[in-house]
Amino acid sequence: MNVYSSEKIRNVVLLGHGSCGKTTLVEAMAYTTGIINRQGVVEEGNTISDYDKEEQKRLFSINTTLVPIVWEDTKINILDTPGYFDFEGEVDQAIAVADAAVIVISAKAGVEVGTIKAWEYCEKYNLPRIFFVTDMDDDHASFREVVEKLRSLYGKKIAPFHTPIRENEQFIGFVNVVKMAGRKFTNKSEYEECDIPDYTLENANMFREELLEAVAETSEELLEKYFSGEEFTQEEISLALRASVIEGVVMPVLMGSGLNAQGSTMLLQAIEKYFPAPNKRSIVGTNTKTNEEFEAKFENNQPFSARAFKTISDPFIGKFTLIKVCSGILKADSMVYNANKDTEEKVTRLYVLRGKDQVEVKELHAGDIGAIGRLNDTLTGDTLSTKETPIKYEMFDMAIPYTYKRYKTKKKGDDDKVSQAIAKALEEDLTLKVVNDTENRQTLIYGIGEQQLDVTVSLLLNKYKVEIELSKPKVPYRETIRKKVKVQGRHKKQSGGHGQFGDVHIEFEPSGNLEEAYEFHEKIFGGSVPRNYFPAVDKGIQECVQKGPLAGYPVVGLKATLVDGSYHPVDSSEMAFKLATIIAVRKGFLDASPALLEPIVSMKVVVPEQFTGDIMGDLNKRRGRVLGMNPRSDGKQEIVADIPLSEIYGYSTDLRSITGGIGDFSYEFSRYEQAPSDIQNAVIEENKTDSNQE
Repeated sequence: MNVYSSEKIRNVVLLGHGSCGKTTLVEAMAYTTGIINRQGVVEEGNTISDYDKEEQKRLFSINTTLVPIVWEDTKINILDTPGYFDFEGEVDQAIAVADAAVIVISAKAGVEVGTIKAWEYCEKYNLPRIFFVTDMDDDHASFREVVEKLRSLYGKKIAPFHTPIRENEQFIGFVNVVKMAGRKFTNKSEYEECDIPDYTLENANMFREELLEAVAETSEELLEKYFSGEEFTQEEISLALRASVIEGVVMPVLMGSGLNAQGSTMLLQAIEKYFPAPNKRSIVGTNTKTNEEFEAKFENNQPFSARAFKTISDPFIGKFTLIKVCSGILKADSMVYNANKDTEEKVTRLYVLRGKDQVEVKELHAGDIGAIGRLNDTLTGDTLSTKETPIKYEMFDMAIPYTYKRYKTKKKGDDDKVSQAIAKALEEDLTLKVVNDTENRQTLIYGIGEQQLDVTVSLLLNKYKVEIELSKPKVPYRETIRKKVKVQGRHKKQSGGHGQFGDVHIEFEPSGNLEEAYEFHEKIFGGSVPRNYFPAVDKGIQECVQKGPLAGYPVVGLKATLVDGSYHPVDSSEMAFKLATIIAVRKGFLDASPALLEPIVSMKVVVPEQFTGDIMGDLNKRRGRVLGMNPRSDGKQEIVADIPLSEIYGYSTDLRSITGGIGDFSYEFSRYEQAPSDIQNAVIEENKTDSNQE
């Protein structure tokens, strides 16, 4: 593959709802440009993008795939992203290196939740965007309805550049509104000029007039020309529209059929014509040697720097680190410096990935996207540069995982293999997290949603040949007491020779501090318990609070005061007093009105206004307490609630069901509260069952 300079590169992310046709559209563009001789089909598992076995099995994208396409003399790096929300981490990575976006909409499904989320991504990262309405060949396709819905959501920014031409209810072409000319498809995406049918002329004229108004507003000179009734030249229209698209003032709407490769030529033309080159943007980092700000302008004459935005680890093709060159030129057989790890690495070979295929290149210029094989220290989010000018860029935003399950290794003896496989999975997917919960003797795996966790289980089996099973996690309950009691603990044992004797009188009461397990005090008068046995009493309490007598959970909020006791000058020992204390703690705890405490989290749920009632009703069913609502600048509502941790298991699935996928949630631990009696009884019974099974 040729080497391309920044001006001749377009980095474009494909966004949209799951199964809206993104991958099929990539196939159409690849076919149109001659990369492939036959279009692959998602259902047949032979597309460029969905080459992973898991994707082929499930018939949807799981990973972001890079597909570079050369259109005329411009290299277009297409980043095909998953549409299903569990894999939004892949979208985060792709958007971090994209300079513009194509939002794909199925004409038969219309504007979906994924469309709205795609818009929100573009707004957040200030990305110019084009809408491509695919599936226009479908009997139920309605371009008009899509445009009307988009305009109801986003206003006059939505600018149809096409209107459909149909003949005998078949999609056969389109009107190019910018040039006000008819186009009739001949073979796939190829077309010939044709007359504009009368039935579509009114719509085309209306869209044309709106475009001319947008053009007029780009400069005083053009505005004056517009009001004086003068015609704009085609060059004036093109330049003005390009500036408007880049500024986000105009969002073109194009159309076609990915399956029939209709419209892919116009989309490629539009990407080259209206989207910015990388050097129209910049990124700011820090020179770690001088501590000064470094602005990368995606120009070749700057010192080299690049961001690692994705890691691919495969047992067969090896490990690849995908990078975007932010400044300078990266050449094969060169040394690069990783400022995050303070290490140097050798770049032996450079590649451009096209799906699973690797095309070797000699160098990558600023603004381009490529891959480096077999880097040992570099991970996603790291910055590569030179040691002379060490640069570090901030880590891009990644979705935070809140859905979690317990996992166990299925086969005994596979623990090490599973750990190694999961470590590789974590390198690839930054939205996965593993937490070792020693308190409850369980290992937890976190993800964005349950589907992602299920896919991870399959991936570990198919890619690394290890099996894990997921189950509902244990909730980290706590145990405490609610009243003051005084108890005696007496340990006496005679077995010939020296015996064992320890006797303690301890007052137990709530300490009022649920952050600490216990407080130990002593009020001994007259030496009834020698001072040298106090540490043994403390150790006895310390041992008991690790596993409470109610259900085996850690004890908190306990205050223990040693007030009396007795000892034997020969038979008493530290061990005897420790055992006496353990007897006292167990008896005292059960006498002091014990209670089970449950963890409460503070949760925020962000949804459009129309779902607030349903969400609050659902939170109430989960024993949540809604504390308030905060209106947001994007028109959504943020609902704040306190809710027991045990009640949010499976919440991501339920939230998507209620809101159609548009809702988001987050939470953090707040405090412990006494659980209702029915919950306490259920947990205690469950613990008895688990203990018996063990």
